[in-house]
Amino acid sequence: MSFDLAQEEGKFLIHLARTTVKEYLLNGKKMLPPKETSKKFFEKCGVFVTINNIRNGEKELRGCIGYPYPTSPLVEAVIDSAINAATEDPRFEPLSAEELDKVVFEISVLTPPEPVEVANPKEYLNKIKVGENGLIVEKGYYKGLLLPQVPVEWGWCEEEFLCQCCIKAGIPPDSWLTKGVKIYKFKAIVFEEQTPNGEINRVQLSK
Repeated sequence: MSFDLAQEEGKFLIHLARTTVKEYLLNGKKMLPPKETSKKFFEKCGVFVTINNIRNGEKELRGCIGYPYPTSPLVEAVIDSAINAATEDPRFEPLSAEELDKVVFEISVLTPPEPVEVANPKEYLNKIKVGENGLIVEKGYYKGLLLPQVPVEWGWCEEEFLCQCCIKAGIPPDSWLTKGVKIYKFKAIVFEEQTPNGEINRVQLSK
């Protein structure tokens, strides 16, 4: 991807996400972009903020929401997504302030999704790559997105990745083989905390 982030830039975004959630949970206020925010972070980018519990050394999803498409400046999208991941993910109860020291934050900055063009649906298996691509599956009003780190974490192959993204969209797992289904792929730059408030590293997404 042409847009890239250095280590310090990834740290800035993680710290921004955590500080944003803390301020919102403690004071009910939505932060504005910090004065020291680089012009680079005002470029429009898709982004997801993921919040995970750490239990026995294993990550457990606590909330994940974001913007699949580059519709907002990155810094603003991170602020909105962090608050929404903490308080608006319908799969979970809102995060409490007491939990902040027990969770880790992860930021995924996305390339614009591009349609995967095939003559035969089975060709999708050769057009996507686990460890490199994230996926969006669309059928009518149904839509599901999985970030590129998800199939790596679960040990899925490309076929299972497609099936699971269909399930995420609320349609049968083999729907990617049927007419009327659109598949999009994207890449991501991912940074995550290793421990709550701890060291921040870039995630290598190789399979």
